[in-house]
Amino acid sequence: MTAPLRLVPAGPDGPDDEAHLRPSRPLHAIARISHGPVALDFDRIAAEFPAVRSGLALAGEADLELRLVCTGPEELRTISAALYRAGAARVHIDLVLRTLTPAPVTLRPVP
Repeated sequence: MTAPLRLVPAGPDGPDDEAHLRPSRPLHAIARISHGPVALDFDRIAAEFPAVRSGLALAGEADLELRLVCTGPEELRTISAALYRAGAARVHIDLVLRTLTPAPVTLRPVP
């Protein structure tokens, strides 16, 4: 289990001039979106909202999945509302509680 990702100051000596002004982004979420008759423009959405880290085009119940890293619930609500305004028929958001990573494989010598 790993801790949530956070923005950290640049450089080993402490914050630079701009790093301490950037908000921490402790709220991680996955948004699964079904678009309406017109497909959503992922590039425009990603450019408009810095919380959008990546996306996947899907075949199935959802058409698009976005990985979001938000400053808090208000930014998450803002993105959700913007997705509906952009033409999403349905937006389902799951909060990420923890990140699971596989443990490294330990090789043992054969006797």
